[in-house]
Amino acid sequence: MSKLAALVRQVDGVAEAQQFGRLLRLLDIQPTSFGRPQARRCRLFVVAELGHVDLVAVERKLERLTEERKKGGTDKTLNERQTALFTRLHEILAAEKPLRGVEISSEEEKSLAGFGLLTRKPLLVLLNLGEGQSLPEVRSTAPVVALQGKLEMELAQLPPEDAAAFMQEYGITELSLNRMIKLSYDLLDQHSFFTVGEDEVRAWTVRRGAKAVEAAGAIHSDLARGFIRAEVLSYDDMLACGTLAEARKRGK
Repeated sequence: MSKLAALVRQVDGVAEAQQFGRLLRLLDIQPTSFGRPQARRCRLFVVAELGHVDLVAVERKLERLTEERKKGGTDKTLNERQTALFTRLHEILAAEKPLRGVEISSEEEKSLAGFGLLTRKPLLVLLNLGEGQSLPEVRSTAPVVALQGKLEMELAQLPPEDAAAFMQEYGITELSLNRMIKLSYDLLDQHSFFTVGEDEVRAWTVRRGAKAVEAAGAIHSDLARGFIRAEVLSYDDMLACGTLAEARKRGK
């Protein structure tokens, strides 16, 4: 597996940046070897590399399914369903298209568990614009965030009061980094909950729709195994009561 594929395999989603030079240098690849326009050629390289890794994985799975049919003794119906699924994926990858937009049923998802196909990972497109540069046309079905990296880096180094005044003067209502974080959560279908103690407040990330026992497991597996129940208190009631003890007294 290539160094690029190994990096992508470790993450839940992919942010596609307009500027690929630094990424390629991390992978020991000279960006100048791509000629001009560099960004487009680099992007095509990344897409092709990840697609090739997926294609090889799918081809190997199809080979194993063929061997299983020849040997017999396996679930014939399951083999046929998986063969149909991976044949469909193979056709898409062979056409140099990602699997990101392919509709997969819940039953088919079970067959793909553990594969970690790289081109199925959610994608977020980042455009790093220079000062005064207008937003270019982007042909992508993925969410797009335009940011001015240099400007926002300078803002992050200012004291909060100065940064707020600067943003107000230039009509900046929200930093792009914040929008990127929100979109990333949406893309991965996740959200955070907080644990509050005397010495720290900590955020934990779980999928949207997760039940309390799953959230407990995100903190520690022992909490999930020994889970009994969750006591729920609304945000407004917590503010009104001040403490959990007071909320219990009031029957909240």
